[in-house]
Amino acid sequence: MAVRRMDHVGIVVEDLAAAVAFFVELGLEVEGETTVEGEWVDQLVGLKGVRADMAFVRTPDGSGRVELSTFQRPPATGAAPWEPVNTPGIPRLTFAVDAVDELVARLQSRHGAELVGEIAQYENYVRYGYVRGPSGVIIGLVEELG
Repeated sequence: MAVRRMDHVGIVVEDLAAAVAFFVELGLEVEGETTVEGEWVDQLVGLKGVRADMAFVRTPDGSGRVELSTFQRPPATGAAPWEPVNTPGIPRLTFAVDAVDELVARLQSRHGAELVGEIAQYENYVRYGYVRGPSGVIIGLVEELG
């Protein structure tokens, strides 16, 4: 047997509370929060002395989950945001939404989200836009039309 289903997508963020608030604004629901540490975590991620705070959020239909985590130790390395949007390995999640224009406006005003490009319409099928979310992650928002 191969893959049965996709379990979740993991994103390391700088500010866990802000990231959770952003995804809740998108319409995801908090499933749980925890702090992890110990030998099993060190083995899993290949680092020593890990202590990380985590939150899981899920889509309303339960079909998808996002793991948001921030490391207390060891200190995070690397930089975000990833630019431009065609950078290989760029983390991008896309969600189907009811009203893309309204949601983008809310994310901009309440969470400082940055619109990447413009909201575009493909024929009579979809309105689609990208915003930069927590720690520079690109979030795709698709509104299906008629």
